Amino acid sequence: MESVSTCVARHVNHVALAVKDIDESLAFYGDVFGIGPAEVEDIEDQGVRATLIRVGGSQLELIQPVDPNGGVARFIERRGEGLHHICFEVEDLQAALDRLAERGIALIDGAPREGLSGMIAFLHPRSTGGVLIELVDADTALR
Repeated sequence: MESVSTCVARHVNHVALAVKDIDESLAFYGDVFGIGPAEVEDIEDQGVRATLIRVGGSQLELIQPVDPNGGVARFIERRGEGLHHICFEVEDLQAALDRLAERGIALIDGAPREGLSGMIAFLHPRSTGGVLIELVDADTALR
C-alpha cells in the first residue's frame, strides 16, 4: 500500500526575515545583491510592514513590526533580527490543515486567512522542531 503524506509541500514559497527597519533592509539587499525595488504593505492584523522580494526563482519576505506588543516585535526582542519563518506552498490548504490537526500537529491557524503571499496558515513551532512554518495555498500563492 502506498503511503500518503499528511501535507505535501510543492516547494518553498519564501523565507521570511524579521527586521527592525524594512527600508534599511531593502536598501541593503538592493545595494549588495541588486534586488530591485519592492512594494511595502501594512498588514494590520499581523502588526507588521512587509514585502516580498524576488531573488531569482525564490522570494524573501521582510517583516518589520509596527505593533510593539506584536509577535514579530517580541520575536526580535528575544532573538534579534533574522530568520522568522519558512513558507511552503501546498495544494488545498484547508484539507492540509485538517489532516495536520488530525495528526496532532499544533496549528496557529485552523483555517486559511489572507496574507501577503496569498491564503495562508501557520503551524506552531512546538510541533515543528522549533521552526515557525507558514503554508500558502497553491491556488492563491504569489510567485
